[in-house]
Amino acid sequence: MTAGRLVLWRHGRTAYNADARLQGQIDIPLDDVGHWQAATAAPALLRRRTPARIITSDLVRARETAGYLGALSGVEVELDPRLRERSFGLWEGLTGEEIQAGWPVEFAHWRNHTDPAGVEAEPRRAVAVRVLEAVGEHAATLDKRDTLVLVAHGAAISTAVNVLIGMDAEWRGITGMSNAHWAELVATGPGAEPAWRLTGYNVGPLDASSDWDAGPDEVTSEADAGTRDPD
Repeated sequence: MTAGRLVLWRHGRTAYNADARLQGQIDIPLDDVGHWQAATAAPALLRRRTPARIITSDLVRARETAGYLGALSGVEVELDPRLRERSFGLWEGLTGEEIQAGWPVEFAHWRNHTDPAGVEAEPRRAVAVRVLEAVGEHAATLDKRDTLVLVAHGAAISTAVNVLIGMDAEWRGITGMSNAHWAELVATGPGAEPAWRLTGYNVGPLDASSDWDAGPDEVTSEADAGTRDPD
C-alpha cells in the first residue's frame, strides 16, 4: 500500500527570507512572522487534511513549522534529513545582488535554469533523488486512505513535485511557493505513470492578512479585532 495523499508543506518565514538571502542548508529559526505564519497555516491545513504521519526536515525552521501541526493534530513529528533544502554551497547567506557581483557568469547560468558550476551547489537532480527516496519510503508505510505530510523547503519541494508528476527535475513550470504554504498530490495507483498527480499548489491562508509575507495586520480598534478571520 501507499499513502493516498501527499502534502509537501514549506516552512514559515525566516530573517533570511525577509532579507531575500539564499538560505540553503544554513540552519536558522523562524522569525516572529514565520511563527505567526506557521501558527495560522497549521489549522487551515488540518481543516483540509488529517495527517497520518508528519515528517520534517531536520533544519530548525522546518521543525518549528511542523511543531504547530503536530501540536494541533496530536501526531508525533518525525525527522528526516533527506527533506533538507538544496545546498547552495558558497552562495548560502548571500543576496542575489551579492551573488551576481561575485559570480556574474555563474549567476547568469543559474538565472537561465542551469546548475551553477564551481560554487559547490547541490545539483537539482541530486535533491530530487533524496527527497523522492523519503517520499517513497514514508508513503509505503501508509494506506490509500491516509495523508502523509512532509515539511520541507522551497527548492526541495518544487524539485520533488516536478519529478513526482513526471517532469524533469530542471523543469521550471512551477512557481516558487509562499512560506508556510503547501502542495497536495494524490497517488495514481500501482503501475500508473506518473505515480502522483498534483491537485493543489501554493495552498494556504494568503488572505489571513493584507500582506502574508509581512505578517498579521495591526489591530487599531476593538471593531477591527472582530472583523478578520485568522484563516
